[in-house]
Amino acid sequence: MAEKKEKLKLYSYWKSSCSHRVRIALTLKGIEYEYVPVNPLKRDEFLKINPMGAVPALVDGDVVVSDSLAIIMYLDEKYPEPPLLPRDLHKRAVNYQAASIVFSGIQPYQNTPVARYIEEKTNAEEKTAWVNNAITKGFTALEDLLVSCTGKYATGDEVYLADLFLAPQIHAAINRFQINMEPYPTLAKCYESYNDLPAFQNAVPEKQPDAPASTS
Repeated sequence: MAEKKEKLKLYSYWKSSCSHRVRIALTLKGIEYEYVPVNPLKRDEFLKINPMGAVPALVDGDVVVSDSLAIIMYLDEKYPEPPLLPRDLHKRAVNYQAASIVFSGIQPYQNTPVARYIEEKTNAEEKTAWVNNAITKGFTALEDLLVSCTGKYATGDEVYLADLFLAPQIHAAINRFQINMEPYPTLAKCYESYNDLPAFQNAVPEKQPDAPASTS
């Protein structure tokens, strides 16, 4: 009898936009996985998985991958269908740029520990201004980048890497930070399209097993 293959394990936190990206990738590719919730206030055991203590982390047998981009690229190479990068080199570069704007230009500045630190050193108003500035600056760059190449989704009519980064970021901007999307019609149009995709809707924070009941 063939040995039963062990499911992949995703160490995740419901509100984490980095985990959100990976959940979309796993679902898009039809990969069954075990969801392992990580409490950011009680993560001593998780430090054995990822010494940085940040979610997400993926365990695939003896392989441990942390960092959302690294996980997504690992999944795309191991499970190539559907592909998360287009064949066209220009569109591929745009996908990398869009992902980079989100993971290096927006998300680190709105991260809860950073925002909390800003508030402790200043006040709640300054924290809000800090987060809003990072998001609006990033969204302005994304709008300019994508306006000429968008289709139904960020870089055409197929879902690619950029969409996996955009969807969680826009979701957080609207629901956590009350950002007005009117100045960003290209991003808003993409987000509306994501709302029609089960893989995206099933990955939203409110539907995760560790989400507080009041958010579902």
